[in-house]
Amino acid sequence: MEYKGSLDTHHKALSINLEGSVFGSFAEIGAGQEVARWFLQVGGASATVAKTISAYDKEVSDDMYGSGSRYVSIERLRSMLETEWKQLLAQLQQTHGGETRFFSFVDTVAARNYAGTNVPHGWMGLRFQAQPGAPENDVILHVNLHDSTNIQEQEALGVLGVNLLYAAFHQCSDPEAFLAGIADLVVPGRIEIDYLEVRGPVFQNHSSEKWSSWDLHVLLLTKRITEAVICTREAGFIPFIEALHKKAVVIAPGEFERPSSVHAGMMATALRNLEKEKELSDEVAVGLFCLTIPPNITLQSDREIATLLRKMQALHDLGYGVLVVHDREIYKMSAIIQRFTSQPIRFVVGISVLLRVFGDAYVNLGGSTLKAISLLFSQNVRIYPYPMATRTAREWIQRLNAYEWDWLEVQGTVPAASLKPPEPLRYLYEYLLASHFILPVELTTNEMHELANAG
Repeated sequence: MEYKGSLDTHHKALSINLEGSVFGSFAEIGAGQEVARWFLQVGGASATVAKTISAYDKEVSDDMYGSGSRYVSIERLRSMLETEWKQLLAQLQQTHGGETRFFSFVDTVAARNYAGTNVPHGWMGLRFQAQPGAPENDVILHVNLHDSTNIQEQEALGVLGVNLLYAAFHQCSDPEAFLAGIADLVVPGRIEIDYLEVRGPVFQNHSSEKWSSWDLHVLLLTKRITEAVICTREAGFIPFIEALHKKAVVIAPGEFERPSSVHAGMMATALRNLEKEKELSDEVAVGLFCLTIPPNITLQSDREIATLLRKMQALHDLGYGVLVVHDREIYKMSAIIQRFTSQPIRFVVGISVLLRVFGDAYVNLGGSTLKAISLLFSQNVRIYPYPMATRTAREWIQRLNAYEWDWLEVQGTVPAASLKPPEPLRYLYEYLLASHFILPVELTTNEMHELANAG
């Protein structure tokens, strides 16, 4: 039975139970069995629930799904999905296959530990048939949990799992409706979905071009289902924790109207500077170009979406990762990164971004430039200002109305060390330079010549 209108979690679970043609298994590791519980408690579960299991013990989990992977990882989730699906079909295909749409729901979660010292997150997956006997479809997503207690995180996961099952069977006509269904009641605030993967004929038959990984992750941003997305050079889109955990990070924010080798050179120089500046862990530092999503962008903003995707793909082709965020303030960018790493964070910026750091009004911080600066540099954050060609610097000064700033030209470029902000900002700027919070990038004579000509 399909209910019309907006449904709460209870009625979504009940409507699936009452359909009579949706039948499958639940396997949940960590954070209880909150998804299965909804279907068991609302009534009519015998028509939906073939099996529910929690392989909570590590040895039991390894015996069922194989060893060699972390317990909260996409590798473990895929193994769970394959194992549960094969068992379900082997046990029920012959007797129920003609009239049943099978599904296997799995999740593996690290909820908040007793001491509150971990990063609560998890993986959730669903394999399902749109029609009896039809090929399977997969949905895999990664979630970050934001509730303050373990029990609240379990409750939120239960709602999310019910949403996923209901959306898979009733809201696959387009990606926007599908994501709205998944996010219902728990996003934003309680759960953040920073990775999404879909596969199968259901997602190919309905506007398949909009179900690409690029489009889906932009949609996660436009619908405020996540604060940011990360696309790495090696693995494509991955969750924050996979990209950033215990890693030093270099971020290059900008508008990047024409991504070029100059930008690649900026990133390479900044990564080298970070290697020289301090002792790093064994992990290699991550380089991320950072784009800000246009304000008020929607899936229907075809031109803005196309421009954003073009920039993302062009930056990705330069050989580094891409971070896309909502807000252009770099103290907000650093706050996102600091959720997942305590290692050094470095911003490599052009003169234009440096002007913005000191020139923005920061209305949401009470107009306080000092507060924004203190938030930015609070946890092992430094700025590497990269020189800019003189004519480009002049264009940005006009664009930002920063006419009170002065500088000394050096071989056709404007180095950060030669900038002279208006008083009283000059004293703050000089303090940050002297204290090495701002570490200007130094170029060779040849590099300055190339930059001046490229600009």
